[in-house]
Amino acid sequence: MFSHNNNQGKRGGSDASTYRASRQKLRDDLGESLTDHELLCCLLHVASPRSDADTIARSLLSEFESFATLITASTALLDQVPGLTDNQLSALKIVRTGAIRMLSEPVRRQPLLASWTALLDYLRADMALLTTERVRILHLDTKNRLLRDELVSEGSVDEAVIFPREVLRRALELGSAAIILVHNHPSGDPTPSQQDIALTRDIALAGEKLGITVHDHIIIGRAGHVSLRSKGLI
Repeated sequence: MFSHNNNQGKRGGSDASTYRASRQKLRDDLGESLTDHELLCCLLHVASPRSDADTIARSLLSEFESFATLITASTALLDQVPGLTDNQLSALKIVRTGAIRMLSEPVRRQPLLASWTALLDYLRADMALLTTERVRILHLDTKNRLLRDELVSEGSVDEAVIFPREVLRRALELGSAAIILVHNHPSGDPTPSQQDIALTRDIALAGEKLGITVHDHIIIGRAGHVSLRSKGLI
């Protein structure tokens, strides 16, 4: 028992040393020189100073490969990591929420068609690493400003179901002048399927009759993104 306590003390000392070095890098160069492990260890130590942050950080990065992948992981997956405390889990979710909110700021303040790069950065950060398929609809006003960003469906690793009638009914409720469809491919390959193309054309055709324009359908994957509009598919 005494030997066990001794080892815990050593690990705690190592954690504190890593934290101090990482904190200095944050002061010196805003953390640009921090490795993923150092950044994560620093975050975990701040959230739970008494935990074995170094070991937990190594376990997390071994499981999720990178800091970016880690902060997008589901709570269910993170709960399986031994030693991760509730405070540390909350800290990871705070980092993700803060990053997404920062990227969404220009999207919410400017006409979307004039801030396309910012929109893609936001969507990739939010959806590229998800392990289940999600469908979102961006509702726009007559000046192409964002009215509402809504999650309309979440499915399995390869399918999420949406119905054109429901998409357009919601657009009419919100007074949308236009919409942008967005979904992710958990496989990582953003190449549209024939079903993706057919569904988009059905919604665009029905929307045209109601005065609602489908500006685009964007598919997000780890390997990049595809715009059906730019591919001439709608």
